[in-house]
Amino acid sequence: MDISTQRRIAADVLDCGIDRVWIDPENLDKVKMAITKDDIRMLIKDGIIVKKQKKGISKARTQKLKEQKRKGKRKGPGSRRGAKGARTPKKRKWINTIRPLRRMLKELREGEAIERSTYRKLYRMAKGGAFRSKNHMKMYMKDHGLLAE
Repeated sequence: MDISTQRRIAADVLDCGIDRVWIDPENLDKVKMAITKDDIRMLIKDGIIVKKQKKGISKARTQKLKEQKRKGKRKGPGSRRGAKGARTPKKRKWINTIRPLRRMLKELREGEAIERSTYRKLYRMAKGGAFRSKNHMKMYMKDHGLLAE
């Protein structure tokens, strides 16, 4: 039974593609009799002609990967592309080191845990790259008795 015309009209009425129009195979004779858009609308209302849901691409796999990466997985040497300096540039690495050091020095100076002269000395050392981290700088201050606690 040829119902291609009805399918085309239904696609127009439903505002979708011809492939998304589903016609109930048990009511093909009713569909065959429908020749106007109003007839098609009646069949849609009765549920004989239905607009199929759009097919989409599932994001489940992507979300799963993202979740694993958030946990720190899948970041081993086999997954890395580009040189060390390309993944995190040297400048960004330096910024991430120096800002906390300077912030800590400022807090210590304002809290009067260190003197101004000590602050200047440590500030210059930090600028020169003497400390790897805040912990490293704390350790240096304790070893040299620079903390006035």
